[in-house]
This record gives sequence, structure tokens and C-alpha cells, in this order.
Amino acid sequence: MSVDRLVPTSEGAELIALVREIAQEQLAPRAAAAEAAGEFPQDMFAILGRFGLLGLPYPEEVGGGGQPYEVYLQALEEVAAAWMSVGVGVSVHVMACHPLARYGTPEQVATLLPGMIAGDQLGAYALSETQAGSDIAGMTTRAKTADDGYALSGAKAWITHGGLADFYTTFARTGADPKHGISCFLVPGHAPGLSFGAPERKMGLTGSTTAAVFFDTVGVAEDHRIGAEGDGMRIALSALDSGRLGIAACATGLAQAALDCAVGYAAERTQFGRTIGEFQGMQFLLAEMAAAVDSARASYLMAARKRDAGMDFTRDAAVAKLVATDAAMKVTTDAVQVLGGYGYTRDFPAERYMREAKVTQIFEGTNQIQKLVIARQLRR
Repeated sequence: MSVDRLVPTSEGAELIALVREIAQEQLAPRAAAAEAAGEFPQDMFAILGRFGLLGLPYPEEVGGGGQPYEVYLQALEEVAAAWMSVGVGVSVHVMACHPLARYGTPEQVATLLPGMIAGDQLGAYALSETQAGSDIAGMTTRAKTADDGYALSGAKAWITHGGLADFYTTFARTGADPKHGISCFLVPGHAPGLSFGAPERKMGLTGSTTAAVFFDTVGVAEDHRIGAEGDGMRIALSALDSGRLGIAACATGLAQAALDCAVGYAAERTQFGRTIGEFQGMQFLLAEMAAAVDSARASYLMAARKRDAGMDFTRDAAVAKLVATDAAMKVTTDAVQVLGGYGYTRDFPAERYMREAKVTQIFEGTNQIQKLVIARQLRR
């Protein structure tokens, strides 16, 4: 069903409506078959880029849409409702652009950002390592000073778009200090010495490629370092705050799709002479699902509005990610229950939605890490 949205401007409302139309006409019809085949829809990112989605929250002067984050996130929700893998991919790409957009020099922004947000390039965010996922300070990938810049050596794990991206926003250790010895680099996808592991065989989001990335003394020019040496931790956490809102919006879209599937099925499936949607027990279950979706949407919008107002939103982003992804897991599981035996088959999308929901509680910081972030913010 169409979601009733409160949007700050008529332009924003029109943009969200346009994205919904594109998503339903071009993404939704392809999703099931592509996910079953594990096909990465790279052409979809070029299409979304042409319509401005990849640059929606970035300034107009560099080719972006200049829209508030709450508009971008609601548009992203529409994409995820149609095809979760594409929604997650857009969120990761926009997050990969964030360090350059916020911390890059004017020359870097003017030279590099327009192509990144236009859909001409696909980005990846190379932060996690096998032994340093949530523990960013434990990363071991190193960047040593070289004659023309830096040489990066090490490995990153669980990288969305690994092996397919045109650039990798990469974090590497330039000093011994656990928190202040990390720096941020923009690594071209074709850089010599860069290689990739086989795509991970995942429970869901099979249309989204995830792979390890290996750096064998990969040369990076000094003008491709973002921010000062040692600023990497601060840059990474800033990007993650915004990225968590992206995942919250995607999870909300997925939950909305599952709710729509369940409501539609309950209106058609008959038992004992009437539709199952007429039974009070089913009505209560659907009502709980709807309340979870609405709560998820409200949580990410509150965080986005604080971000747009220039307020600190770290705690709000963690709350939104926690609430929205837990809601997605609950709602998709309940959707399978509503469909009964059919929900357990691949003839209906409910089982795919449930498989896709699980990882939202894990990536961009597990939900246990979100609780830790929230608790730390409460102690300040």
C-alpha cells in the first residue's frame, strides 16, 4: 500500500513519489528472479543515479539533490520495499561518499564527488576486518608512507560491492595509537595490488555481492587521503551514524513490503467460509505488524530530522537502527506465519523477506553494539 508521508516540501514529496514509481516499475518485477540467481543488478545503480537518488542528500553545487536527509531516507525506503539488495547497495554507496563530502578538501570534493554521486561509479566502504568488525580500534590494515603517498597492506572483510566497486573508502592504520592512529583513504577499484575473495554465500541478500578485499602494497596518492592523518576513527564513526539511518530506512521498507504481502494474503485467503483477515486473532497480528512498521519509520525520521537540524544524532541513529531492524525481523517472521505453509515456500516473497531481514540486525554494527552506543550516550 502507499504510505502516508509527512514531507517538509512539495519538491521532496514529488521526489519520493518518483522514486516509488521507478522502484515499483523497474526494481520490483526483477527482484525475485535476480535474488534466486544471485545476480548483482549493477545497471540499476546507473538508473537510480540518473534520477539523482545517489546524490540526493549532497549539495547541488557538486551535482547532488540538496535534499534533507529525511527526504533521502524515505526515498531509500521505497527502493528497499521493492528490492532490498538494491536499497542496501544505495545506502552503502551513499555512506561511502560521506567521508569525502564532509571531510574532503574543496579540491577533492569538486574533482571526485560529482562522478561518485552521479551513478557513474559504484562505491564500497572498507572498514571491517575479520578480527576487527565492531572493534574498529583493532584493525591491522596498514598504510605506510611511500614516495608518492601511501602503500596499503592488509585485508578487509564483509565488504558490500567487494570486487565490483569503482572506489573503496578505506580505513587503515597510520600510527600506533588505537583511536588516533587510523586514517581514511579513497582507493580506486582498479588499483594495482588490489584483489578480492570469492563472494560470500549468504542466507539472504544474494543479489548484493559481499566479499573480502585484499591490499598488497596498494599505492594511494596523498591527495586521496581524506582528512588529516589520524582522523580516520572520527570519520568512520560519523559515516556510520548516517549509514545506520540508511539501514534503518531499508529495514523499514522491507518490513512494509512484508506487511503489504500479509495484508493482501489475509484479504484473499478463505477459511471456514470467510477470509482469514476477518478473524480477530489475525487482525490483532496484522495490527501489531503495522504498529512495528510505523514505530520503525518514526524512529529513523526523528533521527534524520535531528541530523538535518545540525543536532547530535548518534544515540538517535543507534535507536533507529535497533528499533527498525528488530521490527523487520518480527514483521517478516509474522508475515511467513500469516501465509502459513505458503509462507515457507518460494512461491511467495515472505520467506525471502525473512531471510533478508536477519542480516539487518548484524551489519552496520550489530544490535548489541547499538545498545552499547545508546547506553554510553545515556551516561554522558
